[in-house]
Amino acid sequence: MDPGRPVAYLALEEGTPVFAVDGTRVGTVEHVLADVDADIFDGLLVALEGGGHRFADAEQVGDLYERRAELRVRAGDLSEPSENAATMGAEPADTVPDTAGDRLRRAWDYLSGKY
Repeated sequence: MDPGRPVAYLALEEGTPVFAVDGTRVGTVEHVLADVDADIFDGLLVALEGGGHRFADAEQVGDLYERRAELRVRAGDLSEPSENAATMGAEPADTVPDTAGDRLRRAWDYLSGKY
């Protein structure tokens, strides 16, 4: 399959196939998580082939094309969005506003309709 031309995250369309680093198809792009005003790409919410969702953090996302999104990791390395994601790995003194937990929480908020 021809992946098409390279695109920025802003041009990536929902429904675009997502492939793991080993070439297996993981699913499709459900939603691009980003702060467009600040030009910050958080990652991709991926609808899995067999049902369910996973979150690909921006650091886990590789090349993006018109008809294909490539990950830098295997499918099993993707996080499952959950309501409690913001507390994963966070310490009480952690005041950094854009942790991986924050991005997982935003993925959950999108899935649950809060976004």
